[in-house]
Amino acid sequence: MKFIFNVIVFMIGFVDVQAAPAINFVETSNSIDITIDGSPFTSYLFGDGLSKPCFAPVRSPSGIVMTRRYPLTEIPGGSYDHFHHTGLFFAVDYVNGVQFWNNQGVAYRIKHLESRTESGRDGSGSMLTRSQWIDESDLALLEEKREMTFIAGKHEGEYAIDFSIDLTALVDQVVFEDTEEGMFAIRLTDWLREPEDGQGVRPGKKLPEESIAGTGRYFSSNGDETADGVWGKRASWVAIQGIRHGKVVGVAILNHPESLNYPTYWHARDYGLFTANPLGQGDFQRQDDFKKNDPLYLRLKLRKGESSHFRFKVIVFEGIRTQEQVEMRFKEFAQ
Repeated sequence: MKFIFNVIVFMIGFVDVQAAPAINFVETSNSIDITIDGSPFTSYLFGDGLSKPCFAPVRSPSGIVMTRRYPLTEIPGGSYDHFHHTGLFFAVDYVNGVQFWNNQGVAYRIKHLESRTESGRDGSGSMLTRSQWIDESDLALLEEKREMTFIAGKHEGEYAIDFSIDLTALVDQVVFEDTEEGMFAIRLTDWLREPEDGQGVRPGKKLPEESIAGTGRYFSSNGDETADGVWGKRASWVAIQGIRHGKVVGVAILNHPESLNYPTYWHARDYGLFTANPLGQGDFQRQDDFKKNDPLYLRLKLRKGESSHFRFKVIVFEGIRTQEQVEMRFKEFAQ
């Protein structure tokens, strides 16, 4: 009897291991493709033609592309604004005066140096990268180290990437000016933009017809909704969901409490830019949206060898999500 019980326990464990998605990495000279059970999830791109590394495209569990393809791929009928918005990326303007956010096709850049990957058959895989933020005189101002964990199968209808990022000063002093132009960002596909009426997709609402004009709607941990309601405010997380091919799909970005200047400010726009920006504090406070007479500037400064830590989690999901459901994911992440 004991033998039969042990066999059953072994078989259950074997089935669980086999059921977990396999996450693998395929490296080329200028990219690393990430697959889940053999299907493409996203690619980390770092070729010489790019001014900063990025992930593009980013796909949902059923393969729906969530990021705008332009400027990496031109699709007829798509939007062509903001050439520097490339997939999922991390950058900010005015670092010792250098615009690393708005830097497409110029001398200053964020240069990928090396990477290390570890595939997994337990629903997770990891990638470590090292990059340098280099100014127009070819001087490296910052070293960026990222630890990324790719997660699948933990929650139904979800893929996730956990980002742990450290920026370390390589020169005597690095100064970050407060600006809305940053920092941890994804440029959403056009159909996930917010429509002009600001309605989009929300629980209990009849699903709108699919439209290239946008079906998305932002909502936050504060209970704010739409880009106008979310923009420039602090929040632990923000999510957006819309319609594609008859199903609800969306993206959530969570900010970890250990991250610099938590909870982060949000630079979320109805045209598809979705970004967490902990360094934009003074810029957000001084703008007409808030009309603060005495904005409190962060003005982050790092001396040589000093570091700042940033941590976010991106969740790509299918199926409508409520505020309570995203809050549960945040609490798991924060622990």
